[in-house]
Amino acid sequence: MGDDRSLCRKWDDMETDVLVKIFKLLNMVEMGPVSQVCRLWRFTCSDPLIWKTIDFSRLKSNFIQTRVSPYIWVDDRSDKRLFRVLKLAMALSRGNVSCMIFHYNLYMKDEHLSYITERSPHLKRLVMPAWNRITKNGICQAIRRWPHLESLTMPTIGHPLYVIQEISRHCKNFTELKIMGTFDCHFASSIVEHLPNLKILSLRCSRLMKDALLMLLYYAEKLEVLNISHCLILETVGRKQVVREIDASILEAGSRMKVLVCQNMGCLTCQRMMNDEGLMRWYRYEEGFWRYDEVASLDLGENSGKLFDAECEKLTAW
Repeated sequence: MGDDRSLCRKWDDMETDVLVKIFKLLNMVEMGPVSQVCRLWRFTCSDPLIWKTIDFSRLKSNFIQTRVSPYIWVDDRSDKRLFRVLKLAMALSRGNVSCMIFHYNLYMKDEHLSYITERSPHLKRLVMPAWNRITKNGICQAIRRWPHLESLTMPTIGHPLYVIQEISRHCKNFTELKIMGTFDCHFASSIVEHLPNLKILSLRCSRLMKDALLMLLYYAEKLEVLNISHCLILETVGRKQVVREIDASILEAGSRMKVLVCQNMGCLTCQRMMNDEGLMRWYRYEEGFWRYDEVASLDLGENSGKLFDAECEKLTAW
């Protein structure tokens, strides 16, 4: 009688593509001990197909707003938890993350940002957390380490020039930008001068100055898609800022590109923008509201993925 043991396959003899399909059903915490079973499993746990996108949008800081810079106080336990999660993710992914998504209410520090930039050199897309505790030097160093960056979603910033300049110098394939907040002439001129190859720009749900919009429409020559849906368009008249509708001058200037527009008080999102006076209070609304975009490549959808799911959120709490 033959030896039946010869017909049995060992776990570490399984095909890599089969293991990848299995491991994609696990979250980060579950994958930790799995990666320690054998060398093959460790290698497979870091497969780029598993780590193409890691969505940390369930991860938020426990914070209090303050009146002095950086205008936010964050519980020390939040910072420590963020470091624990980042260390686990970076150790498992082994540099294979190409897209990273953070919640707008995650108040990261330079130390956190530096940690992930050193361990995700192939990053192509970043959805930024809040700026408050990230310094000019911190974000500039991060951008220098991401030469493959193609797409950035970021909150508005008072002095955007240094960010745009760093992208221009170090991210030669950069073509896609989304701004969440206020967009003025300083921002528009920075983009026109330093990102001449930008193809997609989304300003949805932003407080948008009309002269900044016209500057983009006339001078951003390679811009193919501009999303100004649900924007509050303002024009300075004397000392006042007056709300404007999309008029003939805007439509004519934007005729050479695809301009996505929604200015309709029958639209719930437009109503919210008007009620919030052009500065969307995302925290007032349903949790996934901030993730949407009319531009398909920028839309994050409703599903934040398996790697950091609800169960993983509970397992990493404090």
